[in-house]
Amino acid sequence: MPLLDVSDIVLTFKGVAALVDVGFQVEEGEIASLIGPNGAGKTSMLNCISGRYRPESGSIRLDGRELLRVPAHKRTSMGLSRTFQNIALFKGLSVLDNLMVGRHARMPYGLLASLFYMGPARREEDLHRRRVEEIIDFLNLSPYRHQPAGLLPYGLQKRVELGRALAAEPKLLLLDEPMAGMNLEETEEMARFVLDINEEWGVTVLLVEHDMGVVMNISRRVVVLDFGQVLAQGSPGEVQADPKVLAAYLGSEDATFLGR
Repeated sequence: MPLLDVSDIVLTFKGVAALVDVGFQVEEGEIASLIGPNGAGKTSMLNCISGRYRPESGSIRLDGRELLRVPAHKRTSMGLSRTFQNIALFKGLSVLDNLMVGRHARMPYGLLASLFYMGPARREEDLHRRRVEEIIDFLNLSPYRHQPAGLLPYGLQKRVELGRALAAEPKLLLLDEPMAGMNLEETEEMARFVLDINEEWGVTVLLVEHDMGVVMNISRRVVVLDFGQVLAQGSPGEVQADPKVLAAYLGSEDATFLGR
């Protein structure tokens, strides 16, 4: 059974089709990427998986459980977490507090215990704080742990957002253009973090990214969308060799942009 099974997803906005019969699978333990020209439906697909959008029809199953029956706010506790194309941090909070927000779904104590900060709540928070500190060290954010997130450089803010998503301990991590707007050094560093999250932490990743060099280097499976439909899917090598993919991007069979 695949970890993520998407089948026959249809999404429209006022009669305009954003996704048409989209289907693909992501196996547990792999890095898969969604690619396609601007407006192809990549972020719309992530929004359907995370619950921000509700498709008209189709099925999205996470670990065998139908996600479309689950409210968006409960999908985190099922093992789903994501980052956003545009940074969505609490900019007035410290790096540490932003990551603690990501632990919210893992905090089982009730309202009374949290209001009075009673024994169980205090012990739970200590455990969650230690977990967050591990993520801060892992992402090399230790020098910035007490700084307001909004005062950090752009590349570090993207890393904090990655850390907040990772703090939820997801089975499936959705990354929406995590390298967007970064220079070459920051892009390479972020790609290494994604690989380490997958290999060392065992987190399955579904990535939307425009940097084809990164996609082809780190992905095991690539799904290509065009005009809201699946144009091709397979290994990076198979996608690179597909004439339909090259024509969708460039109108020709020049594969330079795909890293060939």
